[in-house]
Amino acid sequence: MSEWTYHGGRLSEAKARFGESGEPWLDLSTGINPHAWPGASAMSIDWQALPDVQALADLECAAADYFGVDSAYVCAVPGTEIGLRLLGDMLPGAAAHVVPSYRTHAEMFGQSRPVSINEFAGCSEATLLLANPNNPDGRITPRANLLTPLDRLQEGARWLVIDEAFADVLPEASLADHIDDTRQLIIMRSFGKFFGLAGLRLGFVLGPRKIIGQFRERLGSWPVSSAALAIGRAAYRDNEWIGGMRSRLRDEAAALDIMLKGHGLMPIGDCPLFRLIETDNGGALFERLARRSILTRPFADNPRWLRLGLPADERGLVRLDRALALG
Repeated sequence: MSEWTYHGGRLSEAKARFGESGEPWLDLSTGINPHAWPGASAMSIDWQALPDVQALADLECAAADYFGVDSAYVCAVPGTEIGLRLLGDMLPGAAAHVVPSYRTHAEMFGQSRPVSINEFAGCSEATLLLANPNNPDGRITPRANLLTPLDRLQEGARWLVIDEAFADVLPEASLADHIDDTRQLIIMRSFGKFFGLAGLRLGFVLGPRKIIGQFRERLGSWPVSSAALAIGRAAYRDNEWIGGMRSRLRDEAAALDIMLKGHGLMPIGDCPLFRLIETDNGGALFERLARRSILTRPFADNPRWLRLGLPADERGLVRLDRALALG
């Protein structure tokens, strides 16, 4: 089962391990929006030309408007996973990361110290890293609880790094409006999770210009593909789709909560794109669902946990309901 505890996905390996149940596989192992932004398939991409410099500037301007920050503080990267690992090389010294959270957070600074969310605000000797909303428990840390440690870090030249990969669904949780050259604040934003296009590999670093300059130097002239430039720019300006999707995801998460509670499973988390459940044996439930062609996300460090993404439609929700009922 260890193949599925590092990241979500790995559907081909699940098919090889568990076979076919007679129904198409239902992948609930990630927190990626099952309803992808619909404009991508209709776009014409020039695959022969190198990515255009002006198109990159236009993308970063569109993203900056969406985030609520000046474009001078925004840099496109080929996915936040790469962005986080590059950042780990840029920020020397002690670091602490809030747990539980992404495995990448523990790896990016080398000797980073794990801390609980209750210990987080009191850490002033290290660069601090956390996700908001958090993964896998969907915890939302109020903005006010982040501003106190940020003010404290200003005095010691350490940094507050916030991974806002899931903040598109809950924009009121974001600290993007606090990004400027005077604050020791860096934010990572993902494109693929909310817009449902994770394969595009597009993300953004928000930070002071001295940090943005270091990213530009490392990434070179063509940091992202022509497809990412065109699709990202158009999607960030599709305000009607964005507003409607936020509402839809909240409704679908509420329906998932009702179904899970009907099986005696208490959903954990406030991020509409996924739910965490705790059960006596999460690994056993993972395998039972997988043998019915439903892939979820188990956790090696907490065998009682299982994370489920949103089913794409009513049929998927019914399938999950039926599989849970069968035990």
